[in-house]
Amino acid sequence: MKHEKDDTTLLPILKDQYGRIKRKLRISVTDRCNFKCIYCMPEHPEWIKKQDLLSFEALLVFCQYMVKQGIENIRITGGEPLMRQGVVHFIRDLQSLRALGLKRISMTTNAHYLAKYAEQLKQAGLDDLNISLDSLDANQFKQLTKKELAPVLNGIEAAKKSGLPFKINCVLMKGQNDDQILPMVKWAKQHDIPLRFIEFMPLDGDQHWSNQAVVSEAEILEQLKPHYDIQPIQQHHEPARQYQLDGQYCIGIISTITHSFCGECDRIRLTAQGELYNCLFAQQGLNIKPYLFDVVRQLGQEKVIDFQQLDLQIKPYIWNKAKGYHAIQHQQARKISMHMLGG
Repeated sequence: MKHEKDDTTLLPILKDQYGRIKRKLRISVTDRCNFKCIYCMPEHPEWIKKQDLLSFEALLVFCQYMVKQGIENIRITGGEPLMRQGVVHFIRDLQSLRALGLKRISMTTNAHYLAKYAEQLKQAGLDDLNISLDSLDANQFKQLTKKELAPVLNGIEAAKKSGLPFKINCVLMKGQNDDQILPMVKWAKQHDIPLRFIEFMPLDGDQHWSNQAVVSEAEILEQLKPHYDIQPIQQHHEPARQYQLDGQYCIGIISTITHSFCGECDRIRLTAQGELYNCLFAQQGLNIKPYLFDVVRQLGQEKVIDFQQLDLQIKPYIWNKAKGYHAIQHQQARKISMHMLGG
C-alpha cells in the first residue's frame, strides 16, 4: 500500500504515514546513571561529554516548537535525570508552555535521589513520576542494579509524602527476577501503588537480549491466577494492558514483544545529544542539534523565532516512522541502548 508523502512539512501536527498523531515527547537529559541494570546499561558505558549535551535552553526551545505542533505530554528521562544539575529548574521553565497547550510534565527515575528532590519536583510543577523498581528482595536488587534497595524505598516514601502521583515499573527477566511477580503485586496492592510489569525488550546495552529471557504477559497472568480473580479492562491509547484483580486493584502489563501496541503509538524521543527517534526501535535517529543551535542563536535577536529548518527536518522524519516493532525486529541491531533513549 502506498502512502502519500507530499506536503508533510505543511502539517500543523506531527503525523506519520500510518495516521498516528504524536502527542507525547520523551526527552533524555543525560545518558548517565548510577545504576547498572542489565536490561539497559552496557557493562562499560562511554558517557556523553557534558559539553556535548543539549543545553536546557536548547531543550526548552525544542519543547516550545513541539508543543506548537500538538505535543501535549513531555516526559523527562535519562539515564537517571536527577543526576543532571538544573533539571528541577528546567521543569519549572516548562510551565510556560502550558499556555501553548502542554498538559502534562512527567519524569522517569530510579528513585535513588528522590528523597532529596521529591518536594522540589512537586513545587516546580511536575505532574507525576514513573519509578523503576525491579525487585523487592534487597540481595536480588543489588545483583540487578549494583545499588542498595533502601534509598529507592526511601525515595518512594518521599514521593508519597510530597503528594506526587507515581507508578512503579518492573521489567521482568527469566531467571533474574521473575520470582518477584507475586511479591510486587502484593506490596503494590497493599500500599495502593499503581504497578506495571514490562516485558524485557531488545534494548539492553550489550545486546545480549534473547526471546527466551522474556517473561510474557500470559506467563505473568498465569502466576497471578491462583491468587486473584483477574478481569481485563479495555485498553485505550496507553501502552499497558490493564487488568483488575479481585475487583478492586488494577495492574498494567506492557507487552511489547507478545502484544505490540505500535498501532496506537503516539510517542517520539530525543536523546541528550540531540538525536530524534521516531520509534523506540528505530535503526536511525535524526540529528537536530545543528538546527536547534541555529534557533537558539536567534533568541534575543528576533521577535519571532524561525522554526522553518527544524520543521523541514522533523516532519518528514516522523512521517516515515515504521509500522512498528514487528516490522523492523529482524533488522540489524543499532548501537544505541535504553540508557540513552530513556525508554
